[in-house]
Amino acid sequence: MPSATPPPDPAATAGAISPAQAASRHAAQRAAPRRVLWAVLFALTLQILWQASRPPVRARARDLPPAPSLATLQLAALGDPVALSKATMLYVQGFDEQAGVSIAWRNLDYVKVALWLQRVLDLDPRSQYPLLAASEVYGAVSDPARARLMLDFVYARFTEDPNRRWPWLAHAALVAKHRLHDLPLARRYAAAIRMQATGPNVPAWARELEIFIAEDMNELDAARALIGGLLQSGQITDPNELKFLAARLDQLNQKH
Repeated sequence: MPSATPPPDPAATAGAISPAQAASRHAAQRAAPRRVLWAVLFALTLQILWQASRPPVRARARDLPPAPSLATLQLAALGDPVALSKATMLYVQGFDEQAGVSIAWRNLDYVKVALWLQRVLDLDPRSQYPLLAASEVYGAVSDPARARLMLDFVYARFTEDPNRRWPWLAHAALVAKHRLHDLPLARRYAAAIRMQATGPNVPAWARELEIFIAEDMNELDAARALIGGLLQSGQITDPNELKFLAARLDQLNQKH
């Protein structure tokens, strides 16, 4: 006996549409109004014209900001001031190279630079790098005023640890003598080394540096007095150094 097929639902048959009709209706729903397209094209054209009319972007150098307080840096160090000291030094040393622009050292604010270097040294007093940078990098600038700021910084920090920091003051003395042609300043630094850097690891030539500067200043009496003082102080124990100083003293006496 054949099964009876249910008749189609008249309501469903009336609402059905063909696939082509559905696609056409969907496309009509997605199509944007023509005036919206024109508005988008107009805005895009304005954007292109505005960008084309702008002057080319030029890199501008930023000024070195003031150094933070030591308390702020110690708080930011999170218990590792040595690591922050190294990071701070890298920041200062790399500040002259910014995105798209390079700043000459002579254009840096050396008062700020000195304070940054001081902060680096405060965080890590055993670090030698800030003094090296001050005496051999920033101190080599062609501006005498800026160079003197760096040399004064080295001298001020030398007195805190003379037996470790004497090399940078010795270099500062040579900069004062040969670049600044300021023999009194060079002798002041050399005298500080002779009187304060008395540790066993300080070489004899560093303590004798003041003698040669006094000779350059034609202060032969002072040079003789310095040699005599070194010979009698007991600081010089090396036989070769003693022989050298004695010969030097004889040469000076012959000039008298």
